[in-house]
Amino acid sequence: MLKIYNTLSHQVEEFNPQDPPKVTMYTCGPTVYDFMHIGNLRTFVFSDILFRALKYNGFKVEAVENITDIEDKIIKKAKDEGKTIGEITKEYTKYFLEDVKKLNINPENLKEQPRATEYVEKMIEFIKILLEKGFAYLEKDGSVYFDISKCPNYGKLSGVEKRELKSGTRILSDEYTKDDIRDFALWKAVGKDEIGYDCPWGKGRPGWHIECSVMSQSILGNKIDIHTGGIDLIFPHHENEIAQSEAKTGESPFVKYWAHGAHMLVDGKKMSKSFHNFYTLSELIDWGYNPLTLRYLFLQTHYRQEMNFTFEGLMAAQNALERLRREISAYGEAGEILKGFEEQFLEAVNDDLNMPQALSVLWEVVKSDSLSSQKVATLFKFDEVLGLSLKDSKSIIQKEEEIPAEVQKLLKEREILRKDKKFEEADKIREKIIGMGFKVEDRV
Repeated sequence: MLKIYNTLSHQVEEFNPQDPPKVTMYTCGPTVYDFMHIGNLRTFVFSDILFRALKYNGFKVEAVENITDIEDKIIKKAKDEGKTIGEITKEYTKYFLEDVKKLNINPENLKEQPRATEYVEKMIEFIKILLEKGFAYLEKDGSVYFDISKCPNYGKLSGVEKRELKSGTRILSDEYTKDDIRDFALWKAVGKDEIGYDCPWGKGRPGWHIECSVMSQSILGNKIDIHTGGIDLIFPHHENEIAQSEAKTGESPFVKYWAHGAHMLVDGKKMSKSFHNFYTLSELIDWGYNPLTLRYLFLQTHYRQEMNFTFEGLMAAQNALERLRREISAYGEAGEILKGFEEQFLEAVNDDLNMPQALSVLWEVVKSDSLSSQKVATLFKFDEVLGLSLKDSKSIIQKEEEIPAEVQKLLKEREILRKDKKFEEADKIREKIIGMGFKVEDRV
């Protein structure tokens, strides 16, 4: 029986969907105005692992992950760069989809990947119902706010105290803290020359929180089995989703299980461009790391545990994954699965996605005295959850071995120089590699 930590109840629970074997699952997707850093990508790998674990347990998963393509940061980026919103969102959506594909996250697993701009009319209809039911109110400027005082259970997900609620005061921004627990914007009025949409109460654009409620309920229904996202979304985003969704439908709970992934630090610090520790997947690839090395690294830390990223840890993960691939490439054809090890693996997976323990079982298989045909069959079975493309091990190893050891050594030296921002020295090594007859491509 799969067990998962439910943020709503603050405890690990047996997973029992409302209509088994069907499972409805919603993941808060990216806001496409910049490159995703590797901390963002950890959340999407976590969601993918959960999806795979559900399938491994025999569930039929209907998964939806949205793309936010209208939001204040996007509008600012477009203005700053002299581009349209569409140009910005198309560019960064492309980068995001490329990143997740490299991490072996298959977009075809999704029932839909809706864009917020495709659902504006439905958002307007949703807000109309909240106004009619008295859960929202219209201001003179044309903005519409949700009245949190009308929801007696507001705060049940995040645990905010009733005394902290500031009902009747409003906050227009989507960026606020637990000290700003106020009525939130469902619709933001804009000037005639600003980007917006026409609606019965004037030109404006939707608030950030409304989009996920509308898209999830439009595609998956009023009540969803499991909703995932980063821990930073618990408040205000997910708290507000619950309030407006249950107010609109009159049905509770909007989501039965809430699952959140923890933050990732870099060398013990918050990831930030100002700290010069903001890394993207493309940069790691440029520095010589296989993208699935990052996925393997994520698997080494439980999804609810804060993770500390270091390049030493990434290199150790790369070495471990390479060793695993070399082992598999020498095994030959797959035979029968080792049932005892599979039971141990499933037990780890079903224990709130204990992937560090699942990896431990994997290495026990490698070290065992079992037949190589049994080992490879068992490891391939595990990979249905792990997602490390282990069936490609032989071709990956052969491709790596086509590059001479001297060139590989130079590439490693160059990756270190580039990581340290010593680009002039790195360029000299690049020219040397080119002189040896090899092409070096640096990705954006």
